[in-house]
Amino acid sequence: MKWIIAVIQPHRLDAVRDALTEIGILGLTATEVRGYGRQKGHTEIYRGAEYNISYIPKLKLEIAVDDGDQERVIETVREAAQTGRIGDGKIFVLDLEQVMRIRTGELGTDAL
Repeated sequence: MKWIIAVIQPHRLDAVRDALTEIGILGLTATEVRGYGRQKGHTEIYRGAEYNISYIPKLKLEIAVDDGDQERVIETVREAAQTGRIGDGKIFVLDLEQVMRIRTGELGTDAL
């Protein structure tokens, strides 16, 4: 099993969710996060005053998948989240040793 973590722009969430649903991925966790990368923040003007925003709002998506779904999920997230501009995000893939569904006690891929 794999644990896929994607950091994306907030306005792309619905597109990513819809795309994952279309390929049969029925669950994900989304968390509002802030960070920076090559963008290094940006400047905004509010009521005539200029503010330097060091951390950009992003969404962190966490998706647990069977090994066989890994490449399909990565490509689906990439296509749905991509705008072609700097700051589109990153995708990380980690090995997932064990999963348990709390309600039933199912383990492994049955719990996904």
